[in-house]
Amino acid sequence: MTGTTVASALPSPGVIGAALVGALVLIGLLALLMRRRPDAFPLLAIFALPFRLPISTDGRTVNLLIPLYLVVAAGTLVHLIPRRLNRGGSEPRSPITLEWLLLGAVVLYVLQGTYSTDHTKAAENVAFFYVPFGLLFMLLRDVCWTRELILECLGVAVMLAVVFAGVGFIEYYRKTLFLNPKVVAADQYGNYFRVNSLFFDPSIYGRFLAMVMIGVTTVVLWSRRRRETLLGAGVLAWLLAGLITSFSQSSIAALLLGLAVLAAYRWDVRATVYVTSALVAIALVVVLLAPASLHFGLKGTGGSTSNATSGRTKLIDGGLELFADRPLYGYGSGSFETEYKRHGDATAANATSASHTIPITIAAEQGVIGLAVYVALLIAAFAVLFRGAGRSPPRIAIAACFAALVLHTWTYADFLEDPITWTLLGIGVALARAERAHEDKDAAGEHSPKRPRVTMVSHSLKSA
Repeated sequence: MTGTTVASALPSPGVIGAALVGALVLIGLLALLMRRRPDAFPLLAIFALPFRLPISTDGRTVNLLIPLYLVVAAGTLVHLIPRRLNRGGSEPRSPITLEWLLLGAVVLYVLQGTYSTDHTKAAENVAFFYVPFGLLFMLLRDVCWTRELILECLGVAVMLAVVFAGVGFIEYYRKTLFLNPKVVAADQYGNYFRVNSLFFDPSIYGRFLAMVMIGVTTVVLWSRRRRETLLGAGVLAWLLAGLITSFSQSSIAALLLGLAVLAAYRWDVRATVYVTSALVAIALVVVLLAPASLHFGLKGTGGSTSNATSGRTKLIDGGLELFADRPLYGYGSGSFETEYKRHGDATAANATSASHTIPITIAAEQGVIGLAVYVALLIAAFAVLFRGAGRSPPRIAIAACFAALVLHTWTYADFLEDPITWTLLGIGVALARAERAHEDKDAAGEHSPKRPRVTMVSHSLKSA
């Protein structure tokens, strides 16, 4: 569950009522802004993506994306009402298979929540993540994406990442976290300090930086302007330093995969595969031969693959045992933490709500049925994002970010529970749909120079 957090306690009913009234007023103001300037929604959505507000009740803390909910509510109000009043016209065809699979994944999660051993967790995920993020996906899918809007959204994300990295540097210098200080106490190595900036978790902080760095690298690789290249290189150096201070192995791996995708498109696929394979081999040698002072966890006191992977191997083993017990339909949506504890695998140190490997979590909670939907969803998503992406740097960036995100979910957590997933898919579907509409017009012999704005985005960065 990605995002920055702000400490909070559950307020009194009067305060809650006043907050609801204020939220309705704010939604109304945001809706007016979006009606006057349609580009406001994607900009506000990108800005709101990282920010979460933890709400504690009944002994459970849920980190809620309150700012994003307000933006989505306003965008839905502006977007859906005019559609009811104006049903005429036609729109470019959408990749319907991917959209049906997204819907199917949500519906299946709801159904499997009915027999879950943790109904509350399942309901929270549906109400606070799947439903609002599904609306976010549909709204971003229908945005008219232009070169200027894409760069503005990237600029917003870069601004946030630069600020977050700066906060991380302060934390690293002071050896004090502004939020979630228990991360320091839970540090398994104890000889170095992991920052999380304004995020609840260092790996989630690293994931956000990695996504932004892939976007900036795309601009650097395809830009023809020296000033943009130098500025982008400076930003990448700043963010890379921020990523290193998080000591997030999963985020670094995700970044490298995203950069490999960019390199394959920018230069040569075969050469990229050779270089990547060589780097992976070198990394494995370093991990196996490095001294204990480097804290890889394979040598020294307590050295093991579990330490090297921050305890993930124990979580994976426990998840596989749960899957073996109920391979067909699992223990139900959101039940991993409950069942992991019930089977005696959890301790105070390693209790967690997920296996930190999304396929294992899905296998334990939803069984083969859930895994089948998950695999089909990934295949459809990669097909939509990568097919024909080579002609469009923005599409290449989205595809590279999604590949990196999927890898990060395999080594950490949160796939459909992360708004970044739905954001990448929403933008990716919009760009793919625009490309398809452009191809359909060319096939029909329509070569009018006055094409809709949305059909031009796929080719726009090439002329930058």
